[in-house]
Amino acid sequence: MTITAQPRTTGQRRPHAVSRQTGPIALLLALLTATSTATADCPGPSSFDLAAIRGLGEAPALRTGREVVVDGVVTGEFLGRDRLGGFYLQQATEHGPVGLFVYMPGATSSDGALIAPGTHLQLHARTGEYRGQIQLQRVERIETCARDRLPEPLAVSWPLSEDQLSRKEGLLLTFPQALIVTGNDELARYGSLKLASNRLFRPTNTPGEAQQRDILGLDDGSYRGFPSPIPYLDANGTRRVGSSVQGLTGILTYAFDAYRLHPNFEPHFEDTNPRPGPLPAPGERLRVATFNVENYFTSLGQRGAESAEALERQRAKLAAAVRGLQADILALVEVENDPRALADLVEQLSERTGVRYRAVGGDADLGSDAIQLALLYRPDRVEAVSELHADNDPVHHRPPVAAFFRSVDGGPAFGVVTAHFKSKTGCPPRGDIDRGQGCWNQRRVAQAQAMHGFLDRLAVAEGHERLLLIGDLNAYGAEDPIHTLTHAGLVNLIARELPPERRYSYVFHGESGYLDHALASPELAAAVAEVRPWPINADEPPFLGYDGPDNAAPHFRPDPFRSSDHDPIVVDLEWP
Repeated sequence: MTITAQPRTTGQRRPHAVSRQTGPIALLLALLTATSTATADCPGPSSFDLAAIRGLGEAPALRTGREVVVDGVVTGEFLGRDRLGGFYLQQATEHGPVGLFVYMPGATSSDGALIAPGTHLQLHARTGEYRGQIQLQRVERIETCARDRLPEPLAVSWPLSEDQLSRKEGLLLTFPQALIVTGNDELARYGSLKLASNRLFRPTNTPGEAQQRDILGLDDGSYRGFPSPIPYLDANGTRRVGSSVQGLTGILTYAFDAYRLHPNFEPHFEDTNPRPGPLPAPGERLRVATFNVENYFTSLGQRGAESAEALERQRAKLAAAVRGLQADILALVEVENDPRALADLVEQLSERTGVRYRAVGGDADLGSDAIQLALLYRPDRVEAVSELHADNDPVHHRPPVAAFFRSVDGGPAFGVVTAHFKSKTGCPPRGDIDRGQGCWNQRRVAQAQAMHGFLDRLAVAEGHERLLLIGDLNAYGAEDPIHTLTHAGLVNLIARELPPERRYSYVFHGESGYLDHALASPELAAAVAEVRPWPINADEPPFLGYDGPDNAAPHFRPDPFRSSDHDPIVVDLEWP
């Protein structure tokens, strides 16, 4: 048999956080559960054991291309061009159980009949290496030694130290503990999830919240792109962050700069973070919500929808989300900076929700950035008692906007201000670089300082300090821009009202946090009855959005879930 192509298997190794060390009980368990490979059952003697091939003893690993006769028990079969193109062998050695991948892309159906988990095989093959990963390849002959020899999987707890992980590569493992889905951004692209012992939060999200940050990738026995069907979905066609999986069993490997598990038994998930229902109606309260609508553009092929079909999907999802929010005032982020786009969005929302919305008007300068901010309101519930104000301080490339409102049933007027601070991406080569809070943090601090001045001017102009700042500030809760605003006297409503585990509106690379904020002057904070994110987006896999890939098409629904990449934040006001 010959090799025609190598699969992608590994990247360069990264340093791994040291957590738990192997104890005597774990070591004894490993020795007791390792399979005893009876070489005498095979047609002839093996020339090397797997430990010698990997170089686990005093001698170095065998050189690439060495002819070997080796035996072991199949613990995981992933044959086929759409899978890993091979299988895993495991063997008991004087160094403990050792596992190794056998690359066999040309396996025939008769070969596949021999290569079943639990079968003790003897191979005539050659040693190989691909991207730093030792493997067997160029298999010339396979002999069956025995059947029904599948070893008991080695029980381990996550996280593991770097030394423990390296020693367990290629082994059949099981995790008795519940592991939590902390990231799902690669589910449609590569069929993989990010798991951790707990949901991971951005370190700068909440002060004093230290976490072990180790992530285990749950892969799907393949490195192909855009798998169809997409694995690990529930009955609703999703797999939310916060779901849990218990008793996970599979083969541990290191690939693409991460430790991954390829399961040989279907994982059992529990919906420990189910989809939320619609929000209750505000009743006599007034509801203000901020919603990043993820680039609502009617100019197709720009930053938003690529086609008319994608725009229709985006409209349907946004309308479902707005219908569920039941907001009286909507602070919108990421609308195309074109009056026609905002007019279209207002019309679409009004038609599809059955609730009439109106944009606050005026001649405020909204800047020249590709996207703008907007304030919408329900004239049957509130009246706008001012035109749109904008802060045109040059530190803002997207000018913050504000307007004042009052309930149609009377009561005091109050101001709603919305902003979209500089994002953390597009890092400069020097200057305002990432120093732990993302790029452009100095710029965001300056924007927060300018915002303080804008709020002061609004309060003086209107004669009161009933002000609510709500929007996407691109800063997590314990970062400098938010401290700047709270030190100036604003109340961080999310930090005041919600426990740390609920303080998120966004998930990035497996870490949760809140970039979307609600901050109030003390006078307005006294009227806040409730604050809540509505978790319809951040926990959902990105492929469910309006611009999902082709393999996600069967799962699209015109519902509120993944209507954006940010969760909306709701503030209910009740005047005493």
